[in-house]
Amino acid sequence: MEERGLRVARTDKAFFSKISTTISKLLIPTKIGINGMLITLKRNNVLKNYETCTNNEEQEKDEILQKKYEDAFILYLESIDKYVMDSIYKKVKSRTATAFEEDALSRYYAVIHLKETEYLEYKYRKQKYLLDLDYMSLKNENKTKQVSKYNSFYASKMNGIYKGILKNYSVQLADKMSAGKLDRSEIYDNIFETLEDYIANILPIKLELEGKEGYEEISAEYEKIDSFLAGKLDTRDQIEKKMYLLAVSRKLFTHSLPLVVAEQCYEKLLEEARILLTESKIENKKEKAYELLIKLIEEYNVRLLSTKIYWENQSDREEYKKFWEEYKKIEKEEEDKQTKKEILFIKNELKHLENNKQNKNIIRLYKDKLVEYGELKLLKNTYKTGKKYIKRAVRV
Repeated sequence: MEERGLRVARTDKAFFSKISTTISKLLIPTKIGINGMLITLKRNNVLKNYETCTNNEEQEKDEILQKKYEDAFILYLESIDKYVMDSIYKKVKSRTATAFEEDALSRYYAVIHLKETEYLEYKYRKQKYLLDLDYMSLKNENKTKQVSKYNSFYASKMNGIYKGILKNYSVQLADKMSAGKLDRSEIYDNIFETLEDYIANILPIKLELEGKEGYEEISAEYEKIDSFLAGKLDTRDQIEKKMYLLAVSRKLFTHSLPLVVAEQCYEKLLEEARILLTESKIENKKEKAYELLIKLIEEYNVRLLSTKIYWENQSDREEYKKFWEEYKKIEKEEEDKQTKKEILFIKNELKHLENNKQNKNIIRLYKDKLVEYGELKLLKNTYKTGKKYIKRAVRV
């Protein structure tokens, strides 16, 4: 009897489990419908409050309207969050989810994972994730009118979120107490990925809404970045793309990505470009790597160092002033301008690299270039070792 009872218990458990799964599958569409309705209501409410805030001209009402808008925004995000947990999670668990929904849940957990270690980043990333999810849902459902109405609010909120994310990375990078080189390298990657994500997904919406009139200064770099967004890129292309991303960031994210952080990003790119040049074995690739390095040196000096006001070391500032005067003088010349600039850049680089043994390969390449341009001479020198005389070339 005991044995039979155990068998019945096991059978009942399996039976109720199957019924529970079936009911769960039946209820999922209902939950999606309810959550979808809630999201629509909360979305309409936040858009209404956003429009009221944007069009308000009475200064005394600003604070009250802004508070209503922020409260509506929080409720809107909560409704999307509930949709993820009530609907998408259960659909993935019951294996009835689409590829979009499976990807959405995977991304959700990647964001949640940040909560324990990087709370500030988690806060911004979760807002970004939830807004992106609803935006993509609207686009996938071909709700053109709703997307058009949503764009202004979406671009405005995303602009603030991206600024918050970049500012957080800037603080992490500027903190000299942060952990070692590997951590800093990861932050650099995060900065460039965030800039690329913004330029690929948010800037086109802003250009569509606001027109190109206010973005003339970045239009050339934006077009170049756009050409890098499709296809597989080699190391050289990756460095060049990052260079243009930094150029755009100097205009779009001046405060979120301050000069001291942008300077470190440029120095990181210069280091990568030097390594690429010394490791290139094929002559054609080596020449292209060299051209990129020269272009990057000019970008760094013109876009960043020329605008730098505060210098920790006064002697560095005076040295740079001499360099800058020489650069401006060459810019006014009509003949051999590029070659003269190139020689100036190489000589300036050598001043900063010669004391570091790790840079011996790039120093040799620079000196070879100066010999090629007639700025250095090779003297034949011999010395005796045992009974043999050995000749060597000495640069002066």
